[in-house]
Amino acid sequence: MKFLQTAEQLLLAMKMGEAYHELSEKLASAPLNQLKKELDNDQAKKAFWINVYNAYFLILRKELNIAKPQIFKNKLVTIASESLSLDDIEHGILRKYRWKFSLGYLPNIFSCSLIKSLAVNKIDYRIHFALNCGAESCPPIAFYHHDKIDKQLDMGTMSFLESETKKNEAKKTIYISQLFKWFKADFGGNKGIRKILQEKIQMETDGYALAYSPYSWDENLENWS
Repeated sequence: MKFLQTAEQLLLAMKMGEAYHELSEKLASAPLNQLKKELDNDQAKKAFWINVYNAYFLILRKELNIAKPQIFKNKLVTIASESLSLDDIEHGILRKYRWKFSLGYLPNIFSCSLIKSLAVNKIDYRIHFALNCGAESCPPIAFYHHDKIDKQLDMGTMSFLESETKKNEAKKTIYISQLFKWFKADFGGNKGIRKILQEKIQMETDGYALAYSPYSWDENLENWS
């Protein structure tokens, strides 16, 4: 599990403020066929690519001072000699090549064969509570391990929902994160969102309207769990 471990080490180096170039070079020079062989199931793919995304966002923002929107759109991440953007990792690989601006309802018809070959087999809405893009309202950064990722994603989901979901009894309204709006189809639409709230944090939603809380884009690059 060499590459999975390297991705975790790279993220740890960013947290500790240690040198990261040797680790990033290992990922950049990894043989593509060996990487694919190691990432042979969705658990491994999610752990690897979540750690890579969170590590490289910090590298691009803190070390290279890349700003939005270029930090997401430009192909600045090299993995297995392939140039990828953060959008490629999030929307192409982890969201199974969804079109970024379709709320998750439409595939990206322009996705290349490389992205399709690296993508997960099934979209897991919990990744939205694991990816961090440096904003105050983003989920905190955690270290994901392929053997424990289901439990870790569940814990991260519950923690985020408990802190970001507010019920207003007077207005009969539940205020939820904007993440549910931006990726609505990933969550199964409004019906799916209500089911998630009921199952993950035991919040009764019958008789309540859903509304979206303001999202703080203030930068916070030290939001670790």
